[in-house]
Amino acid sequence: MVEKVLTANRLADGISVWLDASGNWVESLQDAFVARHAEAVAALEATGKRSFDENKVVDVNVIDVEEVDGTLRPLRMRERIRAAGPSIPYAPGYSGLAGPKNVAA
Repeated sequence: MVEKVLTANRLADGISVWLDASGNWVESLQDAFVARHAEAVAALEATGKRSFDENKVVDVNVIDVEEVDGTLRPLRMRERIRAAGPSIPYAPGYSGLAGPKNVAA
């Protein structure tokens, strides 16, 4: 089975997020929980539906990923673009695959 993660866009600001092992939506794909069997994928889908119903996220999808040199990488180009972060600077401190950066206030 191909490894999978759950992704969405945070409703508050539109930033791409991934579900981690604790059930939190995180900004780094590298912190995502990786499902490796059907039961884990079903749990991801249920959590995604619940988060959508609670108006936390939109565009919830289970996506295929692979690990390349210790880094999670989406298989589809669309998801690679989403994981890399915005192609224009609109979210100070956000850096996609590398995760959030601390920005001095």
